[in-house]
Amino acid sequence: MYLFTSEVVSAGHPDKCADIIADTIVDLHINYDKNARVASEVFVAGKNVIIGGEIKSNLKVSQEEYEELVKNALIKIGYKEDSHFSKAECLHPSDVKVQVLLNEQSNDINQGVDQKDGEIGAGDQGMMFGFASSEAPEFMPAAIYYARLICNKVYEYALNNPHEFGVDIKTQVTIDYESKENYENCKPKKIHTIVVSAPSVSSLSLDEVRTKIMSLIENSGLPKELFNKNDCIIYINPTGRYVNHSSLHDSGLTGRKLIVDSFGGYSPIGGGAQSSKDYTKVDRSGLYAARYIAKNIVASGLAKKCIVQISYAIGIAKPTSVNVDCMGTNTSVDDNILSAFVESNFALTPRWIKEKFRLDEPSKAGFSYADVATYGQVGVASYPWEKLDSVEIFKSLAK
Repeated sequence: MYLFTSEVVSAGHPDKCADIIADTIVDLHINYDKNARVASEVFVAGKNVIIGGEIKSNLKVSQEEYEELVKNALIKIGYKEDSHFSKAECLHPSDVKVQVLLNEQSNDINQGVDQKDGEIGAGDQGMMFGFASSEAPEFMPAAIYYARLICNKVYEYALNNPHEFGVDIKTQVTIDYESKENYENCKPKKIHTIVVSAPSVSSLSLDEVRTKIMSLIENSGLPKELFNKNDCIIYINPTGRYVNHSSLHDSGLTGRKLIVDSFGGYSPIGGGAQSSKDYTKVDRSGLYAARYIAKNIVASGLAKKCIVQISYAIGIAKPTSVNVDCMGTNTSVDDNILSAFVESNFALTPRWIKEKFRLDEPSKAGFSYADVATYGQVGVASYPWEKLDSVEIFKSLAK
């Protein structure tokens, strides 16, 4: 055996609630003022939601409007007033108290970000990593891709059947590659272990819960060549009872699910979170650009997997470095050539990234930052940075 595991959480997990509330704030400001600068962290604990950070925007939002935004976000996530869970078992939106501690972004940062020539300087320094792999659909690593399939299936069921399940869900998948060589060459052999934890109403027996979730696992779209329920270890609510959930029983904070949001631990990650930030913050836009480059390289057939690192200095538009590492899986072009090619052919400035993916008009571009926080920052085909429109450019390198 050679095993690798990734975990996923649903929108109802308190950390994801914090991310989604924060990105709902980003959506609100960016859709009103595309030049808004937003960095609003969120802490969820018990019945309290604290919003802090910096915002510079032409939209002025009152305390009451932030309270309404928070409660509506929680309702959309799946926490309902007519919940089948008691107020001791899970959070009810009407009980939430919202504290707003927001300041205006420093002019010291603004002068480097919004430049006179129209260029946008990086909103912070740091490094970002994008990754792609040929071992699962959407050019994602297998373990997190299949953990997401299961999580999304259980979460969807919970939303449609609130009389049975709550929305604070975790899933985990272990892939067996059988050997290190298969792991390095993107050849998963089977799904070895599945773990699902989903809260249920107290009236459901453990056997009923496990039967229902087992059915959801079987119908989640796992590939037959990898999943055999008779040859897979499956843990469903392994502690037995799981009724109490939400921030009443586990606090949440923006940025604590970076591995869940990205590549499930297959790849290095950057130094900062994506949720809560506008597109000038390269923790967000730099990840999208790096993922886009890595995915197009792998989709072009130049490698089986690829890591792209980009780094920035605050207030400077051009990246301080670009690095492509195909981890020895290159088919025809080496990493030195790929790194130089990317740096020469893709500007990768915050302005270029913004315009390429329309990050300053998410609703017109067909996505919302809140939905990105819900389903993961990468690996969802509908996101603009998941497009494969540079494949031919990379294929030209092999000719």
